[in-house]
Amino acid sequence: MLFRRAMAMLRWTGVSIFTLAPLTFSAAAIAQAQVADWPTRTVTTVTGFAPGGNSDVLARLLTNRMAEQFKQPFVVEGRVGASGAVAMRYVGQSEPDGYTLFFAAAPQIGVLPYIQKLSFEPLKILTPVSVFATGPFLLVVNASAPVSTVAEFIQWAKTHKLNYATGGAGSNAHLTAAVFFSRIGAEALNIPFRGSGASMVALISNQVDFTFGNASDVMPYVDSGKVKILGVAADHRMKQLPDVPTISETVPGPPMPSWNGVMVPAKTPKPIVDKIAAQVIAAAKDPAIVEKLMLLGLEPNGTTPEEFAAQIQHEQPEFDAAIAAAGLKQQ
Repeated sequence: MLFRRAMAMLRWTGVSIFTLAPLTFSAAAIAQAQVADWPTRTVTTVTGFAPGGNSDVLARLLTNRMAEQFKQPFVVEGRVGASGAVAMRYVGQSEPDGYTLFFAAAPQIGVLPYIQKLSFEPLKILTPVSVFATGPFLLVVNASAPVSTVAEFIQWAKTHKLNYATGGAGSNAHLTAAVFFSRIGAEALNIPFRGSGASMVALISNQVDFTFGNASDVMPYVDSGKVKILGVAADHRMKQLPDVPTISETVPGPPMPSWNGVMVPAKTPKPIVDKIAAQVIAAAKDPAIVEKLMLLGLEPNGTTPEEFAAQIQHEQPEFDAAIAAAGLKQQ
């Protein structure tokens, strides 16, 4: 009896193994084909900011080209909230199949985890793919402001209680201002608005005294005469504004890192990561894209995933110093 049962079990097991093996191999082959054929349907690129701002504009510029190259729809979706945490969590919890991308901004990775209690660690749920573009922040005042240089602005700031517009606590505009004011020994009041575009509107309407604006937000107003650009928060002068000095020419110190790049959910297959990175790198070299970026005051990048990851690690000490200067603590 025991012998017959044992033989029956062996026969059942043998049949099961040989029956299931083709199915297993078939599933693996299908998975490989899905990776190789990516994308075969709509790809959603998520940003953490409102439409019309720097990240939204850049995301659309990049994804429009990717849609043309891949012959598939690419849509940009804004998931605003918690300075980008809502968007990061959404992407990080999405299927790691390449169909949900995160268009990240530097502070979301280098600042947010250190000033907010998040239910996740960005670099554990997201994988860096490629930096698309970098752009300096510009010290900008309303055209009616009684200053025209960084030196005059410093004197103004030391004798008046100024306020300034930012996209919120921990945004690059906020940190750039905090570092700058700590270096000159003055204080100013941060007035948060819903995105960088809204900050420029507030400046033009004289609701605030100044802002550190994204180059892409500021450049459209250069020829209108509505604002004055006093300085560039960068380590070199902009090609687009060769007569505008860097802030470090008056107040020595490194600028805040400022980039926008693509990230994907962790565990996204490496071939898909590399495929996306190749497209970002190609876009950053496309003459038509480069021209548009230059008009926005931005510099094209295009990095490998490995270079992007290394850049994040290299920049963190600068963000740590800025967080301290801003007096920000984890909530």
